[in-house]
Amino acid sequence: MSFQRPDGRGGDQMRPISFERNFTKFSAGSVLAKCGDTVVLCSVTIQAGVPKFLENTGKGWLTAEYRMLPGATPQRQNRELMQLSGRTQEIQRLIGRSLRACLDLKLLGERTIIVDADVLQADAGTRTTSITGGFVAVADALQKLIDKGDLKETPILHQVAAVSVGLLKGEPILDLNYPEDVAADVDFNVVMNDQLGIIELQGTAEEGSFTRTQMNQMMDFAEKGIRELLIAQREALQVFKS
Repeated sequence: MSFQRPDGRGGDQMRPISFERNFTKFSAGSVLAKCGDTVVLCSVTIQAGVPKFLENTGKGWLTAEYRMLPGATPQRQNRELMQLSGRTQEIQRLIGRSLRACLDLKLLGERTIIVDADVLQADAGTRTTSITGGFVAVADALQKLIDKGDLKETPILHQVAAVSVGLLKGEPILDLNYPEDVAADVDFNVVMNDQLGIIELQGTAEEGSFTRTQMNQMMDFAEKGIRELLIAQREALQVFKS
């Protein structure tokens, strides 16, 4: 690389990732997910019933809520109460779509999984950390239903993880922190499953454009990061170890 990353990482190096399971007492599944200095509490509730459009179909549902706590950033942000920002709505829909992609909703039955992602500390990558940690929390919650005999088998089809990647000074970098995020020429969020199938891509050039070759480089970096996140999930969730 022709420039030095602020924290000294190589271009294709992830920040340290960890999952502290069963972080809260009352949630069906809860994980404190850390990716570098980004910290997200992912909590899962499973309740009977589904939205009206799914009633009597035998299928379940998963939805997500995302919030940035006031003290998550250097300058306090007001709580979003009655009116959610467009950014918040976009992120929670992304989390929901990504985590639904890992489930057989028919096996779930007419239950609704609610994933709450609360950002305690933000240093970029809050949405990707919410997805990656949210999967671990969902897996824990569903395993409890199996242990109780409420489910005969897991509805989980795939692991799901997400990572950011971008271009800074024309070079690809993996897992952007905040200084890199605000300076990046291109910023992508990539969601994949454990077969490296792409679930969602979100990306844009902040100024100018980028080439197909550069996009391929970014996707190679993203795939490397996703592989590492999948391993970290399996290490946290012993039942997913191969």
